[in-house]
Amino acid sequence: MVTSEVCLEGLSVLVLAGQEFTRLGLSRAVGGVLALAFSRELSPVVTSIVVAGRIGSAFAALGTMQVSEQTDTLRVLGTNPVDYLVTPRVIACCIALPFLTLICFTVGMASSALLADAVYGVSINIILDSARRALNSWDIISAMIKSQMFGAIISIVSCAWGVTTMGGAKGVGESTTTSVVVSLVGIFIADFVLSYFFFQGVGDSLKRL
Repeated sequence: MVTSEVCLEGLSVLVLAGQEFTRLGLSRAVGGVLALAFSRELSPVVTSIVVAGRIGSAFAALGTMQVSEQTDTLRVLGTNPVDYLVTPRVIACCIALPFLTLICFTVGMASSALLADAVYGVSINIILDSARRALNSWDIISAMIKSQMFGAIISIVSCAWGVTTMGGAKGVGESTTTSVVVSLVGIFIADFVLSYFFFQGVGDSLKRL
């Protein structure tokens, strides 16, 4: 589901940009523009949004354990619920999200290259060569850092809402909904802040095409 969402977003960008670029005779820049869009924004952000909706809501369902007093049972047994329930989820999310982002970047670029070749007549080799010239190592590294930050936001917010749930089954539903909304807002704010600092002074990527 994550890769399909990123593919659709990438294809939308290609439809919007590819036609104009080819009309202006800048078909060699299409791959570079797509690569920069995927690496800097689309892959980490869209992947995190999907994960927030799917995994974040599952983490927030820890509220079921809270309202059924299972977390109290863990305390009685001498186990810290945060160490046992929250910490592994935070670590797993921070590790898994960069890998998902990298997979989505690869699949998104491949599907966009195929569509550009089929619809606009821009060779796949031209797309890939343009992407290679536009990208640098920092673009990929920044995407991985963004993904880790987004993973931390999703897991911490969702688990925090889950383990503080009150009000029975109704409270579990409210915690799940609220955690997803807060996670999405946190992702957008963090994306703006990170992009502002990461890409200050960056603007020569397309000159290499």
